[in-house]
Formats: sequence, C-alpha cells, structure tokens
Amino acid sequence: QVQLVESGGGLVQAGGSLRLSCAASGRAASTYTMGWFRQAPGREREFVAAVSGSGSNIYYTDSVKGRFAISRDNAKNTMYLQMNTLKPEDTAVYYCAARLARIGYYSGEYYYWGQGTQVTVSS
Repeated sequence: QVQLVESGGGLVQAGGSLRLSCAASGRAASTYTMGWFRQAPGREREFVAAVSGSGSNIYYTDSVKGRFAISRDNAKNTMYLQMNTLKPEDTAVYYCAARLARIGYYSGEYYYWGQGTQVTVSS
C-alpha cells in the first residue's frame, strides 16, 4: 500500500516555472515506478512523465520534452516535476501515480494515485 500526496501547484504566467512534489509513504515506496499525469477540463487524463524505481529510466510525453524534468529522491520518498517555459496548454490538474511494475504510459496501468494539484498558466 502506497499513499501519495502532491504539492506545488499554483498560478503562473506563461514562460514561468513551477516545481511539483509527490511525497510517498508506505511499504517500500522506493521500489515503485512513479509518474505524473494531467487532466484538463473536458479532456482525458494524459501521461506526462514517469521514472523507474531506481531513477535510471525516464520517459516524457513529446509535448513536455525539453521543458519538464522528472526526478526522485528515494531517501526522501519524494518525486518531483520541474516545469519550465510553461504554456497555457499546460493548465490542468496534475496527478502523481505509482505502480509496482515497469514504466507505463496509460492511467489504467497505475494503481495508486494522489489527490491532484492544480496548475494554471495564464497567457
């Protein structure tokens, strides 16, 4: 069982930056693959980025490559998403997710979810 709590969302102007955090608690949290998803109003939840338990494998969706950076600190049981050069189309609720398997790209592949944190990018 893993519990996930996101923080760091907010309102930022286009071109600005935010860093999201996801604190994990529970048994062997560092062994879980963890990822970030986002959901904009009226749209399906979509994959943003994911990192393997060791941190050695990382994947991004094409629209955030070069702008976002995912990382994790297993000593702190925390995952991060550094978001730079934010665009209005990045506006969404961002969710942290975890699974006990290799990296997946679909929300249905993740079993554990946080409550979400709102990111709003104004133009």
